[in-house]
Amino acid sequence: MLETFTLSGKIQQFMKIFFPILVTQVAFYLISFFDTVMAGRYGSADLAGVGVGASLWAPVYTGLTGILLAVAPLVSQAMGARKEREVKRIVVQALYVSVLIIVVTLVLGLLFVNPILNQMELSGEARRVARVYLITLGFGIIPMFIFFVLRTLVDSLGKSNITMVLLLFSLPINVAFNYLFIFGKFGFPELGGVGAGVATAITYWLLCIAITGIVLKGELFQRLGILRRFYKPDFTRIKELVFLGAPIGLAIFSEVSIFSAVTLLLGAYGDVVIGAYQAAINFASFVYMLPLSAASALTITVGYEVGAKRVKDAVQYIWIGLLLCIAVSLFSGGLLYLQNERVAALYSNDPEVINLAAHFMILAIFFQLSDAVAAPTQGALRGFKDVNATFVLTISAYWVIGLPLGFYFERFTTLGPDGYWWGLIIGLAVGATLLLLRLVYLVKKSKEVVR
Repeated sequence: MLETFTLSGKIQQFMKIFFPILVTQVAFYLISFFDTVMAGRYGSADLAGVGVGASLWAPVYTGLTGILLAVAPLVSQAMGARKEREVKRIVVQALYVSVLIIVVTLVLGLLFVNPILNQMELSGEARRVARVYLITLGFGIIPMFIFFVLRTLVDSLGKSNITMVLLLFSLPINVAFNYLFIFGKFGFPELGGVGAGVATAITYWLLCIAITGIVLKGELFQRLGILRRFYKPDFTRIKELVFLGAPIGLAIFSEVSIFSAVTLLLGAYGDVVIGAYQAAINFASFVYMLPLSAASALTITVGYEVGAKRVKDAVQYIWIGLLLCIAVSLFSGGLLYLQNERVAALYSNDPEVINLAAHFMILAIFFQLSDAVAAPTQGALRGFKDVNATFVLTISAYWVIGLPLGFYFERFTTLGPDGYWWGLIIGLAVGATLLLLRLVYLVKKSKEVVR
């Protein structure tokens, strides 16, 4: 990143960081999307197995990688404060943390995957596919977390176009391996849905090798001495990474897992309601890629300016991110309001599912507006390294307010399944408001310190 002196310069720099991150997030989303769709083309049991496996993996993956997002504010603030020598040490200690996370992930998988799958109402074949899919995916866990550390480093240094290019290349590679291993083409084994796990694991190994090569050969990374030397574990630095990253990971986990919880609670309503809910949430998740990407860009830009003690410049970046997200949310919300049935028809041929999904998508517009405020605000707070309060506010809004309210509305009013949506809408709105108030307080406090 570079210091900017005008609003237009900040907009250009923000977009330069934000757009590649957005493309990267969409590419990650599409990898999971194609896994599910191509497994569905092989058979219904494979679709169910891969869908369940992906649903179990998503909150674990997002929560644990959230811990490694601590790399972003630490690197950004170090660069802003002209402490470039600190960056190489941060990266090495983050890699040690990633090893700990890999071990924890594998242990959790060994202990809980079978018991969870055995409690689910799945056919024997779907349960087998889900189990083996997760096992094969496990072979890609090591490169997955190493890639995430280096990707966060690269993005934090303002080189997010590198990860964008890598993910754009990886998407067709993943689809090709899906084709080979799911359907057994060109002499490859025909594995059905399990092949999607094999393809994703291979893709992560390739991504890890590619980004490691870039970091070793790139001029900027060579100048910073990244991966030139492996330092001994620095438990003070590791503690800082974990204490900063754990609340980030837990906050992300609380967001992702609440939608999984609602899926389970809606199970009593049958396949039509579940299918319609999943269609609406899937589309909402796609739209969420924009505020999520803006959050990452704000962590980097705000962290850089805060490290340099330029709070006014950090505030300008915050306004850029917030206004962008709100404007796009209003546009997408209006489009969804007018075209909700057409969007719903992309997910199903069943008229009953389409009608209900279209209805749910109207409700999803409301929490998309809250996401447009909450996500970039969280990103800005991470730039200030303010994560504990963010975690408390997030989990309170979703699990203490949103889910209990949804349960009450569903059980004790005439809203039925809509009750959970209104609970989520209220919870997200409260969360967005509290996070924004926290950011305003933190900005005022930081301005006073700088004076």
